[in-house]
Amino acid sequence: MYELPVNPVLVAIFTIFLVTFVNVLWTVHNDPISMVPGPWLSRWTGAVAEYHWVMGNRPKYVHNLHKKYGPIVRVAPDEIDICDINVVHDMYKSGSGFLKSAWYDKLTINGVKNIFSVRDPKAHSIRRRLLSSPMSDASLQSMQPTIDVNIQLAIRQMRHEMKSRGSIDIFKWWYFMSTDLIGQLTFGHTFQLLERGQKNQLAADLETLPRLGMIGSAFPMLLQLAGILPLPYFRNAMKAGQRIAEYADQSLLAYKTSVTRDAANPKPTLFTKLFHAGSDQLSDIDLGSEAQGYIVGGSDNTAITLTYLVWAVCRDAKIKSGLLLELNTLPETFGDDDLKKLPFLNNVVRETLRLYATNPSSRPRNPPGPGANLCGYWIPSSVTVSTQAYSLHRDPHIFPHPERFDPWRWTSTTKEMTHAFMPFGGGSRICLGLHLALREIRLGAAHFFRSFPDAKISTQENMSDSDMEQICYFIMSPYGKRCLVEATI
Repeated sequence: MYELPVNPVLVAIFTIFLVTFVNVLWTVHNDPISMVPGPWLSRWTGAVAEYHWVMGNRPKYVHNLHKKYGPIVRVAPDEIDICDINVVHDMYKSGSGFLKSAWYDKLTINGVKNIFSVRDPKAHSIRRRLLSSPMSDASLQSMQPTIDVNIQLAIRQMRHEMKSRGSIDIFKWWYFMSTDLIGQLTFGHTFQLLERGQKNQLAADLETLPRLGMIGSAFPMLLQLAGILPLPYFRNAMKAGQRIAEYADQSLLAYKTSVTRDAANPKPTLFTKLFHAGSDQLSDIDLGSEAQGYIVGGSDNTAITLTYLVWAVCRDAKIKSGLLLELNTLPETFGDDDLKKLPFLNNVVRETLRLYATNPSSRPRNPPGPGANLCGYWIPSSVTVSTQAYSLHRDPHIFPHPERFDPWRWTSTTKEMTHAFMPFGGGSRICLGLHLALREIRLGAAHFFRSFPDAKISTQENMSDSDMEQICYFIMSPYGKRCLVEATI
């Protein structure tokens, strides 16, 4: 009897397909969150959400799901997203038991965790206790002269560019200012971006990290293969990360040496107290990782917020008029304490952080114990529970006409608005640098509009609103990576 030849490759492929198919059917049949609403495909795969993540569009994608399905939506077989302020408030309050998910393990800097990526509450508490004091609003007051010098230099460079170019790229100058400033506050010296007026290798390396972090968190295998296969983009990005790490380690060592040499009068930085205290709870490697986190977090975020603030104000004559009227009440020489007393300025800052939050995407957590009842559904601890500021900040029940830039909405702040407002995260994991960021934003905005009261959005070099479309590669930024304005000087 004739027997058909057996192809072992086809047999292997068929076996793999069959096992995968049976496994998927079994998973779906025993799905603990099968009743959570969402796209039918999310029961089987998270590929659609990952696609939008890689394309820089995940916050908008998830937000549209909430519009369609409601406050709780399934985005992957093992992930849901919640946009219910009462549930979110309970999740992020101290002691809730909702811990950062394993997703944060992918965000380590060269394999070393920092205060952002560490998941263990006790380890986080130790780091926060050691690092929070220099970042407090009271401690930052002593660094006010350093902040002022960098902002004033940025304003002078903007004047020069207006003369030579006919417009000012405020995104560029705010980025140079915030990066130089965080370098000075972290290492005791600037990166000289403002002085030179152009990017150096460090600035170029910093620009690659957000997208690298985004792709690495979605497809960690690619980063592992980058050392083996010819993947130029990933290999170059990894080299950029290594250069930043080396720079941070060398700069911290140099500063530590200078503190030892001149212990009585060291140049103050965010690490001075730690070096003086001689704490052994954070190793030099840990400090290097924290320093890198400061640089990455302290450069883009503040610059992007200031860029959107100036852009939004310049587009609305009524808002700009109200802001200028208030800024004109300031004395010739003013500080951040004066700016904290200006209600409209602070409302403009809040509204910018609401509508243009630089970290608008998911903040994944896992429920405590066996699970939790969320929005009427039982969610086991094996499921990732995410929330995103992008959706919370656009809840029309809390923020009417959510896409409208309206600083006056903050004149009568409700409890719901306060709970939904999460540009810096929430609870015990709230961003350590929020006081520094707010100080820079207030001072930058005040000095800019005092210096350029007639500033307007430029149309030179084909500048348009499309340049300011929000795109989120881990950090939200303007699509065009520029924002041109014109002003009389």
